[in-house]
Amino acid sequence: MSERRGCAALRFHRSSQRYRSSRDDQAPLRLRIREIAAVRIRYGYPRIHILLRREGWAVNRKRAYRLYRQEGLSLRHKRPKRHEMAAGRSERPVATRPNEQ
Repeated sequence: MSERRGCAALRFHRSSQRYRSSRDDQAPLRLRIREIAAVRIRYGYPRIHILLRREGWAVNRKRAYRLYRQEGLSLRHKRPKRHEMAAGRSERPVATRPNEQ
């Protein structure tokens, strides 16, 4: 068996051996997704995708979902009993006198 090229035995093209991804940096888009999710805590990735498209971002649903999940974002599947997200809560003020709260 004669080997013409080094990659022929491995059965892949030589140009793929030195492949470098040409994908753009997604950091600004990831930051914007995080900002929208922080302000609109009840919005999932489909609604965030719509807002991004309205702002002029060229992003499809699959990329929006991938970046949304890479940022560690997700919605609760079950609605809380008080119908609000726990993420938006603040500290209770400290009582300064009896029967204040």
